[in-house]
Amino acid sequence: MVLRYDAGEVITAMVTPMSAKREIDYNAVEVLAKHLINNGSDAILVAGTTGESPTLTHEEEIELLSTVRRAVANKAKVVMGTGSNSTDTAVRMTKLAKKEDVDAILSVVPYYNKPSQKGMIEHFSAVAEASDLPVILYNIPSRTGVNMMPETVAYLAEKYKNIVAVKQSCADMDLVSELRIQCPEDFAIYSGDDSLTLPMLPIGAHGVISVASHLFGTEIKSMIKNFKAGELIAARNMHKTLFPVFKKLFMAPNPVPVKAALAHNYLIQDFVRRPLVELDDAQKAELFEVLDSVKSELA
Repeated sequence: MVLRYDAGEVITAMVTPMSAKREIDYNAVEVLAKHLINNGSDAILVAGTTGESPTLTHEEEIELLSTVRRAVANKAKVVMGTGSNSTDTAVRMTKLAKKEDVDAILSVVPYYNKPSQKGMIEHFSAVAEASDLPVILYNIPSRTGVNMMPETVAYLAEKYKNIVAVKQSCADMDLVSELRIQCPEDFAIYSGDDSLTLPMLPIGAHGVISVASHLFGTEIKSMIKNFKAGELIAARNMHKTLFPVFKKLFMAPNPVPVKAALAHNYLIQDFVRRPLVELDDAQKAELFEVLDSVKSELA
């Protein structure tokens, strides 16, 4: 099946490197982006939740996009998070992303104001009509407070050809099955949680929008490739090996643990913007013990 738009199987929701002053370290952004595309990432998502989008200014988001685009030099696709709980803002940021020549956008279900399914349809219709950019919907009830139902996604996917995919961050596999049944076959479903990637593949997911791919991108890519090639035991074994990392990276609010892990690997400095706070020494020791154990098992 040819997808209406294919951003790849592993999209990394990239962290935003910060200095000790909590200012964006654009040199580190460039280094990290290059590292990701050399280690399993088909695309990079900038200004997503993992990129600390709630604390970024719109000007910073555009500069991040420009920096990553220069770094990847057409070796990978670049997706930008343009979502908002204000429809007008989501539309404006989508138009700005279009001007910056982004490959696709990710648009989250409006958070905090908890729209109805009809409200979601009107919101995403406005986003889809704002440009011809491919739109990846983002359903994450744990953060938005409301669940976008499969019939809503299917309606939007049928009506707008540039609504091309959904990032599903919800552990209910029945909802994933309903998405696959109700949505067009050329519409892509992405796992929004690393630990759900392998469970979602047999019921129709295409890949993952990942956090753990900062650290194990090549391994996650091989897991997906092995599953699709029918090498089910190899895929399952990789999932089992990486599972402790998948869970430990959410021992504290994302992206706090993954930033600590990247700093442990000397790729970025370990700073997040308030109201997030860095891990304490005991938490870091717990995280690093798991990371080092998994690395040893993979060696």
